[in-house]
Amino acid sequence: MKFQGSSNYVATQDLMLSVNAAITLKRPLLVKGEPGTGKTMLAEEVATALKLPLLQWHIKSTTKAQQGLYEYDAVSRLRDSQLGDERVKDIHNYIVKGVLWQAFTAEQPVALLIDEIDKADIEFPNDLLRELDRMEFYCYETREMIKARHRPLVFITSNNEKELPDAFLRRCFFHYIKFPDAETMQKIVGVHFPGLKQELLSAAMKTFFDVRNLPGLKKKPSTSELLDWLKLLLAEDIPAEALQSKDDKVAVPPLVGALLKNEQDVSLFEKLVFMNQRNR
Repeated sequence: MKFQGSSNYVATQDLMLSVNAAITLKRPLLVKGEPGTGKTMLAEEVATALKLPLLQWHIKSTTKAQQGLYEYDAVSRLRDSQLGDERVKDIHNYIVKGVLWQAFTAEQPVALLIDEIDKADIEFPNDLLRELDRMEFYCYETREMIKARHRPLVFITSNNEKELPDAFLRRCFFHYIKFPDAETMQKIVGVHFPGLKQELLSAAMKTFFDVRNLPGLKKKPSTSELLDWLKLLLAEDIPAEALQSKDDKVAVPPLVGALLKNEQDVSLFEKLVFMNQRNR
């Protein structure tokens, strides 16, 4: 297996090298980067390109590592025993298989996405060390060792909300998705909006990077927010001239709520515009 890019995803050369290195080393690929830079989409596109089924495990603050392996539904078994249900004789009927169990026992190789691992408790990564390293775990209720038939291609994403343990990092191949430069961003926009007029694209890109480079922003607009904004500009048929003032000074762009997501950043941007207007 070798990932050579996708028509739906603009992957840089170093990102493709990282994916293929993880495949060669048979290690999970840990992908970090700003929210909205396409970390989750990377797993989806690699799985599609390599023709692998994709299993996804989206992590929340309450998620426990055990849930990825299996859960034993003792309450249902107790209820069924009280009702005289024949199912109680086989404990397998009350084992709820997690995504790792499903990935390990799949008849063909699969891709596995563990999304936003940094949302969980700090012990969460440590609790998965053995399972991801040895590709096996023990089910105490059924007294069986669950071993991977085929080693899954594992993607792990993180928004850097928490530091991950060194022992966990040692078992991964790491890649940081840098924020795209203007040239790469144009390619990304071209994938999503192939018919976009050059005049509107140039004006939108300039405005986007002006907003993004504003010092003091609490949350800088991301790639996904640029795409949302462009979608709105096209839906509302807003011309390129509306994105920039005639003398090329900074102006509040239309539908700015697609780019700036809190009142502090909107207020900061409006102050900058006001100061520019005063200095004319």
